[in-house]
Amino acid sequence: METTSRLAGESGPAAQGVPGARRAVDDYLMAAFPWYGLDEAFTGPRWLMRVGTAADGTVEHGSTGHGEEPSLHADNSPQEQSFTVVVTLASRPVRRSGDGTGTLEATSVSTAAWLAGSGLLSCSYPMEMDRSLRQDWLDQQTGVAWELADDLEGAGWNTLSLPVDGVPTDFHYRESEYGWVLAGSAQEGVHLGAYGRGMSAYGLGFRVVKDITGYEPR
Repeated sequence: METTSRLAGESGPAAQGVPGARRAVDDYLMAAFPWYGLDEAFTGPRWLMRVGTAADGTVEHGSTGHGEEPSLHADNSPQEQSFTVVVTLASRPVRRSGDGTGTLEATSVSTAAWLAGSGLLSCSYPMEMDRSLRQDWLDQQTGVAWELADDLEGAGWNTLSLPVDGVPTDFHYRESEYGWVLAGSAQEGVHLGAYGRGMSAYGLGFRVVKDITGYEPR
């Protein structure tokens, strides 16, 4: 999927003169689809992560965070953190790229599973591993995550039913030593992915975010 990530704290000409927090919220407001987060049963901190855009600047996906913001600082063990991140991905068929030079792949539940799996890996770190080896580990695990996302009917996944806008919805779900990942589809023309650690996926519920400005930019 040909997308690029636009980080909340990005610097450069495009960000000059615009506060990072305001620009991050504006990125979300540019989307032509609704964003999802945890429902009202979750009462903890809520924060924005990033949006992903296509080559023509169209917002393709983004993530809303809940709980403790993941960190890889040495004094804050990743395995001790408690959070859930919800990934919203626009559902789309194969289409021509904005510059007319090629095509963009269709999005699917597998795409959402890939985004969630890679997101979990990005905030994971085997504490016993030398820091210099982390990139090799990350590359290897990212390949495994892609293979798993491409085989959602395989033995690596289970089915978990959770409410989406109050409607029971089946998700593909798997656990690992680094946390859990799930992926499925909503009724609003989007696919959903989620990942977390320290917060059980069982009992979670997802709902359209009515006011994205209620999430704190990071």
